[in-house]
Amino acid sequence: MPESSRDRTVQSLFNEVKKEQLKALLHSNPRSWGKKHSTWTLRLMAEVCFEQGVTHKRVSLETCRQAFCDLGVSWKRAKNWLSSPDGQYQLKKRQRERFIRLAQANPDWVLGFGDEVWWSRLAQPGMHSWVDDEPLRLLQKSVDKDHPDKKALSSYGLWCPKLKKMLLRFVEERPISEITCEFLQWTCQSLQNGRTKVLALIWDNASWHISQKVRQWIREHNKKVKCNGGIRILVCRLPVKSPWLNPIEPKWVHGKRAVVEPHRLLTAQEVRERVCEYFDCELLELLKRTQAD
Repeated sequence: MPESSRDRTVQSLFNEVKKEQLKALLHSNPRSWGKKHSTWTLRLMAEVCFEQGVTHKRVSLETCRQAFCDLGVSWKRAKNWLSSPDGQYQLKKRQRERFIRLAQANPDWVLGFGDEVWWSRLAQPGMHSWVDDEPLRLLQKSVDKDHPDKKALSSYGLWCPKLKKMLLRFVEERPISEITCEFLQWTCQSLQNGRTKVLALIWDNASWHISQKVRQWIREHNKKVKCNGGIRILVCRLPVKSPWLNPIEPKWVHGKRAVVEPHRLLTAQEVRERVCEYFDCELLELLKRTQAD
């Protein structure tokens, strides 16, 4: 078997001096190089290395990864959840798979994975960047009780793999059934292009997903669509406590790491702007409840 040329390629592109430059880049914030993210990826690092003259050409992700391995640095993926307490997990998982195949087989269907997430301004994810020696551990910050901005912001999201698009709206307070209906209405309007006939929606069993109010709204919405045209909504619910079956979950994780700021506390407006910039979404007004309890 012929000897791999990978090591020679890495050595030719990254000598000892350039490896020190690479290490210095790793300990900097990508935003200082004009990037939209706060954390490094192999693709982003390869791009900046070329732009800053560390390498004379764009290197592959594997070459970049091997150079970091030589420095004792490695990228790790988050582990998947392994089990669900749902006694019908396998049955519901197969139903999900059939639902996905059905959506993919119909060109006028759009498959969407829905979920909600809280964007904390205080509790920060663990990071391994921006420092020379020890891995950086972002500490939880604090604010005064009378601070006008909330400690955490909530948002609805719908990831559409076919469109490679995230539909996202922030909420004034928290997810509830009424706002869920408003988000679904806005989603159908956003997907209205004359070609989409069905939104195949996959989401979990949150109370504001399975409530009688939301189910009734979907039934009435589909009746109106049948008479007047529009986008029909078909729902597939995931097994209980099985977030690994929802592809939108890791996008939340990467989004939180991309918008983090280690040196100061972001305002609520800055959080919303960074999140929308990361997901390439338009920053719209907050979804608000219109009825009192």
